[in-house]
Amino acid sequence: MSFYPRDMLGYGRTPPDPAWPNPGGPGPARICVQFVVNYEEGGENAVIHGDKASEAFLSEIVGASPWVGQRHMNMESIYEYGARAGFWRLHRLFTERQLPVTVYGVATALERSPEQVAAMREAGWEIASHGLKWIDYRDHAREAERADMDEAIALHAAVTGAPPLGWYTGRSSSHTLELAAERDFLYVSDAYADDLPYWQETETKPILVLPYTLDTNDMRFATPQGFNAGDQFFSYLKDAFDTLYAEGEAGSAKMLNIGLHCRLVGRPGRAASLARFLDYIGSKDGVWVATREAIARHWREHFPYRERTRPSRLERPVFLAMFGGVFEHSPWVAERAFDRGLGPANDTADGLAAALATAFRLASPDERRRVVEAHPDLAGRLALGGGLTAESAGEQRSAGLDQLTEDELARFTVLNERYRTRFGFPFVVAVRGLAKHDILAQFERRVENDPAAELETASREVEKIARLRIHQILGDRP
Repeated sequence: MSFYPRDMLGYGRTPPDPAWPNPGGPGPARICVQFVVNYEEGGENAVIHGDKASEAFLSEIVGASPWVGQRHMNMESIYEYGARAGFWRLHRLFTERQLPVTVYGVATALERSPEQVAAMREAGWEIASHGLKWIDYRDHAREAERADMDEAIALHAAVTGAPPLGWYTGRSSSHTLELAAERDFLYVSDAYADDLPYWQETETKPILVLPYTLDTNDMRFATPQGFNAGDQFFSYLKDAFDTLYAEGEAGSAKMLNIGLHCRLVGRPGRAASLARFLDYIGSKDGVWVATREAIARHWREHFPYRERTRPSRLERPVFLAMFGGVFEHSPWVAERAFDRGLGPANDTADGLAAALATAFRLASPDERRRVVEAHPDLAGRLALGGGLTAESAGEQRSAGLDQLTEDELARFTVLNERYRTRFGFPFVVAVRGLAKHDILAQFERRVENDPAAELETASREVEKIARLRIHQILGDRP
């Protein structure tokens, strides 16, 4: 494949400073904490909901199997606990502390719980969409998933009084983010890829992703590898908070997502640990507790989507026209890099340079040597006669090699001849940023090298030149 769709770079080593709002004090907040209450009760798999089998996911019956064609009364009653008791316990915990919450509401579950919806609205909670039903969409056809998404939005608006601003399917498919991008959601959350929001390009348009979490999430009370006591939950949340809080103090603030379920953490023995955590973060300065809507609006204001050249998304002829010359007279390097497959991680200058360097290093020794041989002598006959490529001419000009004194030119001429006689290829050095005396010093030192070692040195300089050229093409100075 010529395009690798996954982004393995993200913000890299220099994530942006989110400058989180800090209503309680001066300067930006050190951390943003966001609580999600998943409201799924009444929208889960059940024969009486028209599904083929009972629910088997995220309940006290760890490792449950679906009962095909039968009602699973124990499972149904566990989900009912979340609606009847767990929700109200969570509602009290957050409203007593006046903490904002985002609800991921399954549309059919919300429709079956009018009292709970009224309480959400009275508390000012954001109600985002958690899909039409709490089911697995991995095997759904694209059109079937699109139809469910449309129905979910319409039902959500009818039940809550307003369409959802955010979307999270949860048990999603490979189509989910693309389908969500067809709508005008403020944000989508079917991703777990970062500690900060980010923009993602899709077939339709760029979408703002507010990544969610599966680790700081009470779902681990219902998984084989997870929490089995409230103190483990509290300890894990505290460690996550303390780590991100310290990063925020050091100038690299992040977002902490915490996922909750009415039927899980809504149980008394677990709710106590959540209460301790709420009080713990309440004792700290510089904490912005926000809804996902508020986070999305902040990000859109301060970090709007910006168009930029993305090499991985260029058509092959366009890519080769832009980058075919970065290895001197050797377009095959760019061709092979493109054909190996590029992805979002190659859309930075250094990322693309790494892809081309990989293609260069995978070539045969003879091919690599010919690339070195394709470079011109410094201040040589081609330079004097105006026969350099535009890239080489600009590089030599930047180092002042087009304005040599007679003595300097004579010295370069002698060194060029001596170097070629010894090694059989021209002296190659990335001259950008170097002065004439720096280049001459390298020249005089390297001409004494072992031939095999010098070929390796020249090859690394070829890669450096290519990287600098890519930076110049993309307008991203190193």
